[in-house]
Amino acid sequence: MDPAITLLRDLVAIDSVNPSLVPGAAGEGAIAQTIAAELRRIGLDVELQDAAPGRPNVVGVVEGRARGRSMMFCGHVDTVGVDGMQAPFDPVERNGRLYGRGAQDMKGGLAAMIDAARVLAESGLPSGRLVVAAVIDEEYASLGADALVTRLRADAAVVTEPTDLQIAIGHKGFAWSEIRTRGRAAHGSRPRDGRDAIVRMGRVLTSLEALDRTLQSVPPHPLLGTASLHASTIGGGRELSSYPDLCTLKFERRTLPGETDAVLSREIDTLLAQLRAADPEFDASATPLFSRPAYELAADHELPQMLLQARCEVLTSPPQPFVGMSFWTDAAVLGGAGVPSVLFGPGGAGLHSIEEYVNVEDVLACRDALVALARAWTRRA
Repeated sequence: MDPAITLLRDLVAIDSVNPSLVPGAAGEGAIAQTIAAELRRIGLDVELQDAAPGRPNVVGVVEGRARGRSMMFCGHVDTVGVDGMQAPFDPVERNGRLYGRGAQDMKGGLAAMIDAARVLAESGLPSGRLVVAAVIDEEYASLGADALVTRLRADAAVVTEPTDLQIAIGHKGFAWSEIRTRGRAAHGSRPRDGRDAIVRMGRVLTSLEALDRTLQSVPPHPLLGTASLHASTIGGGRELSSYPDLCTLKFERRTLPGETDAVLSREIDTLLAQLRAADPEFDASATPLFSRPAYELAADHELPQMLLQARCEVLTSPPQPFVGMSFWTDAAVLGGAGVPSVLFGPGGAGLHSIEEYVNVEDVLACRDALVALARAWTRRA
């Protein structure tokens, strides 16, 4: 069996569910130790860096024989939860696909980049420096990537998220917000005394739906399409016989390059102001919770152009034009810290679903393209 696939099976077999998503989950400690051991075995200098208590990033380095540029391969080790899955940590291969939690998102990419480092370490990196970074917590708050960029830089990076072997030069961002509508608690038989906070939240939902339609009706970004929003969770009320005095809605807004937190706040402030103008008794407030920016690298940047050449050396299938991804990734953190980054990883299906797989041949092709890119990139001063 190819070493990359052996490693992939080992990684999928490790429970690395993010404990910020699933309280009490295993976390990234065990998989970090496995990756650290593998990087040492193939000859890298290895350091574990705690990004959160008991949740370390793993960083391995290959030094070239001469001076040159640095290249980083970066991937996250955490996964989402496994509710509904029959055997999430039992890697099964059939029909050219390897199944299991994290197989596509993104242990296939991890295996490809680590095995690319093996090839480069064994053959000797002629020049420059290769950094392999396996980081925690991308599925929640990207604590790992945030910690990484405070300690380490590179001249360029490839984040090996699943892209179906296409080269992605951008992705959407997101913002999470909370809206609370307030009413007045009263006995259900006394409508003049009560004010229904849940009914008032209905007005908010109707307005958010209209805002979403507006966002999706404008001319799309050439790579990323349109912005959007959706309601995520809602709760309110105490019992059937009482008017609810509070209702809480949490929603997500997917963002495009250039859309700042200030722009999003103005959207919601305007929406609530319009509802207050229509009903002086309408009482609501909005609170931003968390956000991450969209990311985009220029198509004519040297990095995607060199990766395109490396891909052509490995794959006979013609590449699509550069693409953008709908999901957020750690590339935005690296890019924000001044490290030009692209996304490139194997294909598959089932991200965050109960049946997830990665295409085995794609893992090998991804590895080979990464090897070709690293050799070309690092030889230039």
